[in-house]
Amino acid sequence: MAVEKLSTMVDGVEILKPRTDNREYRKIVLKNSLQVLLISDPDTDKVLRSLRLILFFIKKCAASMSVSIGSFSDPQGLEGLAHFLEHMLFYASAKYPEEDSYSKYITEHGGSTNAYTSSEETNYHFDINADCFSEALDRFAQFFIKPLMSAEATMREIKAVDSENQKNLLSDGWRMRQLQKHLSKEDHPFHKFSTGNMDTLHVKPQAKGVDTTSELIKFYEEHYSANIMHLVVYGKESLDKIQDLVEGMFQEVQNTNKTIPRFPGQPCTPEHLQILVKAVPIKQGHKLNVSWPVTPSIHRYEEAPCRYLGHLIGHEGEGSLFHALKTLGWATGLSAGEGDWTLDYSFFTVSIELTDAGHERMQDILGLLFKYIQLLQQTGVCQWIFDELAAICETKFHYQDKTPPMSYIVDIASNMQIFPTRDWLVGLSLPSKFNPATIQKVVDELSPSNARIFWESQKFEGQTDKNEPWYNTAYSLEKITSSTIQEWVKSAPDVNLHLPAPNVFIPTDLSLKDAKNKENVPVLLRNSPFSRLWYKPDTIFSKPKAYFKMDFNCPLAVSSPDAAVLTDIFTRLLMDYLNEYAYYAQVAGLHYGVSLSDNGFELTLLGYNHKLRILLDTVIEKIANFEVKPDRFAVIKETVTKEYQNYKFRQPYHQAMYYCSLILQDQTWPWTEELEVLSHLEAEDVAKFVPMLLSRTFIECYIAGNVEDNEAESMVKHVEDVLFNDPKPKCRPLFPSQHLTNRVVKLEEGMKYFYHQDGSNPSDENSALVHYIQVHRDEFAMNIKLQLFGLVAKQATFHQLRTVEQLGYITALAQRNDSGIYGVQFIIQSSVKGPGHIDSRVELLLKNFETKLREMSDEEFKSNVTALIDMKLEKYKNLKEESRFYWQEIQRGTLKFNRKEAEVGALRQLQKQELIDFFEEYIKIGAAKKKSLSIRVYGSQHLNEMASDKDEVPSPSVEIEDIVGFRKAQPLHGSFRGCGQPKL
Repeated sequence: MAVEKLSTMVDGVEILKPRTDNREYRKIVLKNSLQVLLISDPDTDKVLRSLRLILFFIKKCAASMSVSIGSFSDPQGLEGLAHFLEHMLFYASAKYPEEDSYSKYITEHGGSTNAYTSSEETNYHFDINADCFSEALDRFAQFFIKPLMSAEATMREIKAVDSENQKNLLSDGWRMRQLQKHLSKEDHPFHKFSTGNMDTLHVKPQAKGVDTTSELIKFYEEHYSANIMHLVVYGKESLDKIQDLVEGMFQEVQNTNKTIPRFPGQPCTPEHLQILVKAVPIKQGHKLNVSWPVTPSIHRYEEAPCRYLGHLIGHEGEGSLFHALKTLGWATGLSAGEGDWTLDYSFFTVSIELTDAGHERMQDILGLLFKYIQLLQQTGVCQWIFDELAAICETKFHYQDKTPPMSYIVDIASNMQIFPTRDWLVGLSLPSKFNPATIQKVVDELSPSNARIFWESQKFEGQTDKNEPWYNTAYSLEKITSSTIQEWVKSAPDVNLHLPAPNVFIPTDLSLKDAKNKENVPVLLRNSPFSRLWYKPDTIFSKPKAYFKMDFNCPLAVSSPDAAVLTDIFTRLLMDYLNEYAYYAQVAGLHYGVSLSDNGFELTLLGYNHKLRILLDTVIEKIANFEVKPDRFAVIKETVTKEYQNYKFRQPYHQAMYYCSLILQDQTWPWTEELEVLSHLEAEDVAKFVPMLLSRTFIECYIAGNVEDNEAESMVKHVEDVLFNDPKPKCRPLFPSQHLTNRVVKLEEGMKYFYHQDGSNPSDENSALVHYIQVHRDEFAMNIKLQLFGLVAKQATFHQLRTVEQLGYITALAQRNDSGIYGVQFIIQSSVKGPGHIDSRVELLLKNFETKLREMSDEEFKSNVTALIDMKLEKYKNLKEESRFYWQEIQRGTLKFNRKEAEVGALRQLQKQELIDFFEEYIKIGAAKKKSLSIRVYGSQHLNEMASDKDEVPSPSVEIEDIVGFRKAQPLHGSFRGCGQPKL
């Protein structure tokens, strides 16, 4: 089929763009050969009149620089140098020499910064409130003009890189990827370790007399050249004004006429193919990864050979490989597609999550995989499948949601170094040229003689004889022949593998509906004893999409650990039963999910509205006629059991955040209790439980987007008819006393609470601290003071605790909102210091911050207030983002749909002294109304400090020994959900 492509002509250069995209684009090339794409977003700022205020929604501006140098260019003996340089460019520049001033400026003006290093690219990016974009862009430009890299800063940042690597050492994703790299040619850069650590960046170079700072500067000067950089700048001004900015700031980037490095040759020789690798992961579970070196699709990206094959091999509908494995009880997940690739090599990978039974049938599973590949070879390449895939991709491209500017331009900047100008916005997203020979070539490359099989399981513990050097992953390796795999194919079960059916969920009606209701906020459209419907038509985005939420409030769901586990199993079984049918909807851009909620379970549908009702009716029918299939129950139970068992391998800071939630949130249960419940659970228990779960329920609904009010009412009425109005109803309405509320523990003013716990993974050296300060119940005037404190303190926290003291790579200050109870939390993970020490540094930081706050100039205060206002007035990018905000208000019971406008109004009245008074009353050390909770999780390296830390806690304080016992003894904050029911 011919794919429709709209384009914009930019100074004689054609750039393809979506038909719904009203942004303006311009390509320019500076005198130093730096290629730049300018983007002007002309969307008029929406004026909202509310609370007698006139508000203009603000846009963020952003920039991304892609440098065509990555970890493949690391010098021998300095592994991780490219990644380390990425860290160091944030430090300072000749024009802006103050340490961390770039990050400080952007954070204080409502923005964010980040960067990443891949094999052949390093990408730097930021976003910021529009009014501060010019100075931020100038600071950003200095990365590439004259950065400063002192020896002292170098040593400190090496510690940060080492901490980042420490975080990854017990991550199976990082471990298995490095093992795959390890089993490749040693002289190919794919083989390298790319993150870097203390050894590669300091200890070993120093032993050889190599100065890392000098090597860093040398690497920068040798590789960072304007002619191999690509810049994208996204602004609100006209293209001419953005061009003036860019030309004035980036002309000085030096052009040394470098050539983009190429690394020809394949990473794998015959020695590295036809191998079976058995590896021991950290977590419970079994996984099978099969990869083949294939011709990189990038050279034929419009013909999309790997996209086509990934679509078929990764399909989950009836007749697919996954459907067969699932029916046999051998697999719980499967994905397929092109993974690691450059212009010179590529791998096509199939990843299969195995059950215990599947682990024992590995040979049969591989036999079925190759049998499906044989099916693709025998049936040939089907044009109707390619055309269908192309149609899905075309619709997705033309009706794509707007995303935050920073994430949008990062992808474009990467595309610029690979694709011709016309496809910078398209990238790999639009298959459009049917060429069966190209696809057939890749099918033929998926042969037994090219396969690399990686098999992960803790059952291989003690059966391995090798260790990967960087992550110490235990593994064994054996060669397998093509004839062996052919034997597996012959002996594999006889199952009905076939190509997918035509996709009935592809939308054909993409028209926009003229909603009669033009309200800017949700309205209560329908209220009955069974349900409540909130409705908001799309008045902003003009996309043929809808957002649908149904929260089934079931009192039984959260009444005990048993009920919580049974409800979880129920939702997973529902998803399992729906999969082979609803997978087609997912492929066509109509996403769905059934998951646990605070008070029961919720159904989410999001995507094109045309076929949404069909999917909804199917889901509701599955709920109404739910039955437990014992074979599927066994698989789900096994999966959930492993998830619980893997809780102990979570990052320490995740453990600390979990304990914080468990202490604060009523009606939550320890995972250890839920695991105990699971061990005794049988299929009959679920069969008995679900009718009781549904017997009393109330459904909170939210429908938004390209849906008319009568359609929305019809959908909810249908759900009521099926569940409540049947002659033998599955559901009955809740009694008034049964409506659930979310309650949060009320900490005592002037009291410090401590919880000490050893980390759940004895092999993890990292410790963590969450220092939480509970402040107030949702109220506009208090909210803005806490938010302003967070904005002002965020960068100071990062700079002091991470950059200066180097406590750990993970260092953050974040707002916390538990069902309308607001607070702030410091989150730090460290391998160098224990939680007690880190806690003392947080306290000292707060003590010093008092001086900073008092010395803040009026101008600086106003600047921070303006930044926070701009952040609040940032426009919603898409329907999902808008709906999430309103749904949160509905779920919490706060229903403050005018929150942004009201808080902006309060901010405009705020005085500096009010912020100081707030800090002194609720946050500072010794504040009369301060309520703090320190969660200290001790890694193996600091476990011996726990006893002394406990002895040294200050008075007055409370040591929490039993979380549930403590929670039961504490008063609770009132719930907003208990404040009465809204009326029509």
